[in-house]
Amino acid sequence: MRVSLKDVAEHAGVSIKTVSNVVNNYQHVTPATRQKVQRAIDTLGYRPNLTARHLRKGRTGIIALAVPELGNPYFAELAGAVIDAAAEHDYTVLLDHTQGRRERELLVAQGFSTRVIDGLILNPLELEAEDLAARTDDAPLVLIGERRYDLPYDHIAIDNIAAARAAVRHLLDLGRRRIAFLGARRDRPSQPAHLRLLGWQAELAASGVAADEALVARVEGWDRADGAAAMAALLDDGQRPDAVFAYNDLVAIGAMRVMAERGLRVPEDVAVVGFDDLTEGRYGMVTLTTVAPDKQAIARLAVESLVGRLSGELAAPGRPRQLQPHFTLLERESTLGRAPR
Repeated sequence: MRVSLKDVAEHAGVSIKTVSNVVNNYQHVTPATRQKVQRAIDTLGYRPNLTARHLRKGRTGIIALAVPELGNPYFAELAGAVIDAAAEHDYTVLLDHTQGRRERELLVAQGFSTRVIDGLILNPLELEAEDLAARTDDAPLVLIGERRYDLPYDHIAIDNIAAARAAVRHLLDLGRRRIAFLGARRDRPSQPAHLRLLGWQAELAASGVAADEALVARVEGWDRADGAAAMAALLDDGQRPDAVFAYNDLVAIGAMRVMAERGLRVPEDVAVVGFDDLTEGRYGMVTLTTVAPDKQAIARLAVESLVGRLSGELAAPGRPRQLQPHFTLLERESTLGRAPR
């Protein structure tokens, strides 16, 4: 039988209103009363009816997270962090896998054509600014991912150019000069692949090292097979880098496989830096140096921004926030080699 507020109130010897104030974390409750009510809650095993709570506010208690590819470990890890952050605010997360398809991203941006969600966290790849500007759904929207938009929506993303420069700086400090970039996409200048390419170019230029365009490898996708194909193409063209900065860890792992097949040692012959800090990169035969975005911070800031818009605590749309979580360069064996035992 479900325990009610009335049951807790009778057990604690207080009013139902007092129990409600404690459950909803109302500030003006004395510590002694709060402790007494909490003991009753713990003893009886009371659980708030979150659905009823949200319905009283005219909400569903559901927010959506839409990412391009749940099969990519980065997005899987990010989704887990968003779910944890949302739970702290009593929200359930509906996950959607857009596959980076414009028509699917449009459907998601319009609230799935039905009002089943209170708000949306969206990582778009194919939507243009005009697509989002024409959005008619009034549910709050928060953008994540590094693609740039000049729109009245909060946007949570690390500084891709600065992160790429940190990766290239690390390689330059190790004495590497022929640094390849694997994962270029020049057709979409606002997407992260192009921003990371700009960081590669900027850091080389700042160091007086010529940016050899022959060392820029374009890819069709950003998985292991794409990294392997890009590295093989470079080597087949006679381009022998002494370092690789890869768009992400999956591309780096695919490239390292080809290097091993061609008899190249990592990092002795070619040093490698990835991006995303996937668990897979920590447990290979050679652990992967990588740029690690703060996924927990990205998730927390995205959820807090959405909840703030829902509650009215943040300014109305038209005054968007551009938030940049931190990143860290994690130096491992793929650039430093193995430590002496």
